[in-house]
Amino acid sequence: MIKVETITARKYSAAVSTLTEIEAAIARLPKDEFWSLTERLIALREDKWDAQIEEDARPGDPLDKLARKAIKDFEAERCKSVP
Repeated sequence: MIKVETITARKYSAAVSTLTEIEAAIARLPKDEFWSLTERLIALREDKWDAQIEEDARPGDPLDKLARKAIKDFEAERCKSVP
């Protein structure tokens, strides 16, 4: 269960636990708090994306395996030029 708190430390009394409730709480935010939350969520999404890429690129992980296969295919001349 997530308690929605505004940037200004004013607390909403309702606790929200489902995506629908969270979306409804966000829709009720004042404009400035909505935009502040949006910026924070975008930054969080970018941080999580970066962390996932770093995790996937570790030796032996999915991106590393794909890269090694692509390099082997290229070296074995099993690649085609893209016009």
